[in-house]
Amino acid sequence: MTLPTISFAVTEYIKQKPFLSTALDQGIINLTALARVIKPDIEKKMGKQVQKGALVMALKRISDTLEFTSTHQIVKTLRNIGEINVRSSLVDYNFKLSETLLKKQAQLLMQIEKSEDVFYASSRGVAESNIIVSQNISGLVDGLFQSETLYFKQSKLSAITIKLPKENVSIPGIYYFFFQRLSWQNINVVEVISTSNEVTLLVNDRSVIHAFDAIQKLKSI
Repeated sequence: MTLPTISFAVTEYIKQKPFLSTALDQGIINLTALARVIKPDIEKKMGKQVQKGALVMALKRISDTLEFTSTHQIVKTLRNIGEINVRSSLVDYNFKLSETLLKKQAQLLMQIEKSEDVFYASSRGVAESNIIVSQNISGLVDGLFQSETLYFKQSKLSAITIKLPKENVSIPGIYYFFFQRLSWQNINVVEVISTSNEVTLLVNDRSVIHAFDAIQKLKSI
């Protein structure tokens, strides 16, 4: 079996540490210090001792590659984020998929289609489906879906809907920046719903102000 080169081993290590890749791209990390930290892991992977200077050179090459400079494309796209809308007092239902679940959703949509100030969103997986609605129609959902299998119900949630530039579909890594900033703020994302040019993040009501602020600041990175 061919042993990995130092460059390959360091690249694979950095790929598994997204925060490090961002720091390398922005030039805010000391390469000598980072080389010292990763030296034991790289030596274990390669099965031999590695000179710190060789690690520094590998890190320098990585920070200059297109893989990491592509972050600049992401930054440009993030600066063109459109409207950010917030909707509070939401309830998230998680149901087991059944033959009747879609029919119940159709009935719900018929009853709320003329209602003003009502939030509704849904996502469907392989074995379950989530329905997110305004708190003021949660009683209606409880009644319509009472015969369905409810895995969990969570209230006091807020939805942050972000309008994305059309080019977002061709640039990998956009969503990573959203989750990165929210993770730094210790904000948990309860649910994610997306279309081609919009993404909606569901968070707890108590976190929504900090979440909005973190996402808003992406426009000026």
